Amino acid sequence: MEVFDLGAEAVFDPVRHVEKILGRIAEGDVTVACWEPRQTSPYHCHPDATEIYFCFQGGGEMRTPERVVPVRPGGCVVHPPGELHEYVNGPERTLLFRVRYGTDMRALVRSWAGNPQWRARAEDTAYFHPG
Repeated sequence: MEVFDLGAEAVFDPVRHVEKILGRIAEGDVTVACWEPRQTSPYHCHPDATEIYFCFQGGGEMRTPERVVPVRPGGCVVHPPGELHEYVNGPERTLLFRVRYGTDMRALVRSWAGNPQWRARAEDTAYFHPG
């Protein structure tokens, strides 16, 4: 059994959101994701992992190529392997609890609107723009 106090584990950074891995369990991990107002995640996917977000406090929007859905306390969003997505935080601090599981947790990033210093890695480019 693993037990976590998300509020006590929270770490916020004014520059970028913080994803703090709380534990690794079987073929996955559990994380507290901490967001300052208006922070944005990379537009990314996990080709070989499912990613589940549960909103503990605050909220914003989860975006995929097909949908934009509100994320509110008590809400849960599940991204199957390979689904492109990004999270855009709302006007207040947010705590999300994240569970990932699969054969490979790596994220491949297509873009990152909230980070002008971001540059694609070779593996990102090869995945999203083959050939």
